[in-house]
Amino acid sequence: MAVALVLVLIVVGSVLFHVLSPWWSTPIASNWSYIDDTLSITFWITGTVFAAVVLFMAYCVYRFRHKEGAKAAYEPERRKLESWLTIATALGVTAMLAPGLVVWSHFINVPDDASEVEVFAQQWQWSYRLPGKDGKLGTSNARLVSPDNPLGIDPNDPNSKDDVIVNAADLHLPIGKPVKMLLRSIDVLHDFYVPEFRARMDMVPGMVTYFWFTPTRTGTFEVLCAELCGVGHAFMRGAVQVDTEQDYAAWLQQQSTFAQLTAPAKTGALAEPATRAAKVN
Repeated sequence: MAVALVLVLIVVGSVLFHVLSPWWSTPIASNWSYIDDTLSITFWITGTVFAAVVLFMAYCVYRFRHKEGAKAAYEPERRKLESWLTIATALGVTAMLAPGLVVWSHFINVPDDASEVEVFAQQWQWSYRLPGKDGKLGTSNARLVSPDNPLGIDPNDPNSKDDVIVNAADLHLPIGKPVKMLLRSIDVLHDFYVPEFRARMDMVPGMVTYFWFTPTRTGTFEVLCAELCGVGHAFMRGAVQVDTEQDYAAWLQQQSTFAQLTAPAKTGALAEPATRAAKVN
């Protein structure tokens, strides 16, 4: 009797914990409500099965408890019950897998009008590269990474010259525009994760992985690394700010291009007057 009561209390406590829990998902800020819906479907199916199995165990413990003079009946198999259990299990697994497969199909098929942003991860900071006025990102290669070229951009690629570089700073994105995030890592496994965007993907050294999303709410959102990437893992944070179209254009105008960052410093007579005066002083 006591065991049956404990099992019932476990189910009741689990349901109350879910209903009264203060821990919920962050308010979504992208188009990926499908992911939330899929998680909810999975949760309710597994939660229902959990409650049903535990309550059935409680019933069995109480119904078939020891009684003087009672004799247990042994039935090695019951085909009808096994058939129903097999069908119910198959339907439950299908109900959990099918929504995920549909969402995955959307997740890997990037819209044709999506812009590209390259995310560059290294212990322990985030950097970004955006296409310039030509709308194309230049090629890059891990072998080209150096103190003067931390993103490994190919200086001989003409498409690289106007690429916008955001080195160890916050990323800005326009609201309502789909964006494809190209993910690169220079050292170890990282994972670019903004909880409000829901979408995420591992960053594997030597590979370019990707995901896409459409920001649906302006604001500043924290970037986290969702892979244990070393002793500074907890401090590998950044921010993505979703702007209106006007604010994003103004921010973009203030950023430096790859050509500007790699241009030789002017000295002597070629330097600006203010620079020469500062050196004299």
